[in-house]
Amino acid sequence: MRTLSDILEEYDFLEGDDRYGLLIELGRTLEPMPEALKTDATLVRGCSASVWVYPAGTEAEKLHFLADSNAAITKGIVALVIAAVQDKPAAEVAAMDVMGALAPFDLKNQLSSNRTQGVPNMIALVKEHAARIAAS
Repeated sequence: MRTLSDILEEYDFLEGDDRYGLLIELGRTLEPMPEALKTDATLVRGCSASVWVYPAGTEAEKLHFLADSNAAITKGIVALVIAAVQDKPAAEVAAMDVMGALAPFDLKNQLSSNRTQGVPNMIALVKEHAARIAAS
């Protein structure tokens, strides 16, 4: 998976529909999430599309998440969140300002509010998992 800074570099170079294209392409690069993991327990609440996040790793030194969505643009946004936290130490993710890391993408002005309304819930879920792992 590409780093958030690499993605931002390309994103800043693009405009309008090309940014949508980049988000769709990012969504396609997500590690496949098995259908069996797409359950009510892994469903992120508050999203306009279905979004699932599964913490696949429980190692404090390297968290790993599987995620998916049934909508292409939303899946790209999910990929941005995952890029911000993937394979980082639990303590770092628990303390991280993920919304701040995503701020340069200006998603609220680039996308409809329906597309971004579940992002805080997804971030909260990831950070809560990281905090639990860091504390144990």
